[in-house]
Amino acid sequence: MSRTPGTPRTPRTSRTPRTTPQPATDRPDTPTAQAPDAPAPTAPALPLLRRFLRQEKNDAWAVRLLPRIVFGVAALYTVITLASQSGSAFFAVVTALLLGLALWLLRRRTQLLLAIGVSILAIAFTGYFSAVGDAARTSEDAGATVTGAAAFGYWALAGMALLGAWMVKEHPGRRGITVVLADVILVIASVVGMFLPEAGVPLGFLGVLGVLAMRGSSAKAVAGRARQALDRLRTRKASDPSDS
Repeated sequence: MSRTPGTPRTPRTSRTPRTTPQPATDRPDTPTAQAPDAPAPTAPALPLLRRFLRQEKNDAWAVRLLPRIVFGVAALYTVITLASQSGSAFFAVVTALLLGLALWLLRRRTQLLLAIGVSILAIAFTGYFSAVGDAARTSEDAGATVTGAAAFGYWALAGMALLGAWMVKEHPGRRGITVVLADVILVIASVVGMFLPEAGVPLGFLGVLGVLAMRGSSAKAVAGRARQALDRLRTRKASDPSDS
């Protein structure tokens, strides 16, 4: 566009430089926002005695503690009353308490609990069968004392089965099942011992030893090696050219 002579030239407007925006932290007038996850200030906790006396429904500790105290005192009074009746009652109460404590401690170890329970039953059955056999053999003499010498052998074998299942560092199967099988064979041997007293304990010993060997890792390793040897023999016979 041509400019007419005599008119003054209009000056060009200078462009304003671009300014980079400053971060929010550099601005002094920007208020700091509170974190949404910040916990609200809580009231001071009530004392334990006050919590227990007030028994608020929202306080689980105080609500659960009162019935436990009531039932605990009632159970303790009942146990003391039963144990003070006689010596046998005291012995039965103490045995029941110890058994309950053992069950509580072994509530998560099912295999050990099964093994101990079956071992107690096996000891009871073998002791009964050995006592019956001794009483039958000494029935002609009324003053004879029932010795029950074979019962100690059966009890030792029951302990051997229990310890043998847990002495193996890497047991291939369940240890409780091993004790169950050994105790079943032990009870059968005690029944045989009622009629043949000389063969009861040795038969039980061989049975328990066989179960521990078959259920142990050594027997599994021997069986695996025998299977490998049989497979090698079969492959050699199949590749022998004399058969063709």
